[in-house]
Amino acid sequence: MTQEPKRPGLSVALPAFNEEANIVASVRAMLEAFEPLFDAVEIVVIDDGSRDATAARVNEVSAADPRVRLLQHPANRGYGAAVTTGLRAARQPLVFYTDSDLQFDPRQLTRLLSHIDDGPIVVGYRQNRQDPLHRKLNAWAWNQLQSRLFDLGVRDIDCAFKLFRREVLDELPLVAEGAFFSTELLARLRARGHRIVEVPVDHFPRRAGAPTGARLGVIAKAFGEMWRLRQELLH
Repeated sequence: MTQEPKRPGLSVALPAFNEEANIVASVRAMLEAFEPLFDAVEIVVIDDGSRDATAARVNEVSAADPRVRLLQHPANRGYGAAVTTGLRAARQPLVFYTDSDLQFDPRQLTRLLSHIDDGPIVVGYRQNRQDPLHRKLNAWAWNQLQSRLFDLGVRDIDCAFKLFRREVLDELPLVAEGAFFSTELLARLRARGHRIVEVPVDHFPRRAGAPTGARLGVIAKAFGEMWRLRQELLH
């Protein structure tokens, strides 16, 4: 079987908030999965004001491996702000972002990579989401609302397994700092006429730590950001 030639380079934006129990295993799994696929790999970990030892764990890894970089927010700004910081720092021609909680298998990036020549944006959708029932119901309702308001036509807007050609992210205005980030990102890219390809990916239970996306403050902020973008795109 002929081995596929390596791609030039990949930047990974990896947001982390209080992920000391997961971050090292997550970074190492990505390096192992991506090294055979790319000539150059960089992992940009964005510590979003963690109160635990997340930053210290990343520094330990980066001291031994310069492909790993740590960027820090002094205080917690939100998921969207963390991912945006990572996307802006990306140096390689392909940019990927995912979560640091080990709920995805980084080896499945090959599923997205096989379609990146078909369109500049390839996004995963969770074909067997491993979250509690209330989170699945909330996610379904949120996805339905976003799809109706912004006509995205994407099955799993918030799936944190997305690959881009870097040029589509250049000069893209991103202002959402919280849970509305994924909708804003895809809506702005769609408004610029870019094709979005969808690919199924597996989802796994969280091994350690706790999710933060369902907090009341996070939800309220997302609705505010949603309203502002809706008004902007209508004018």
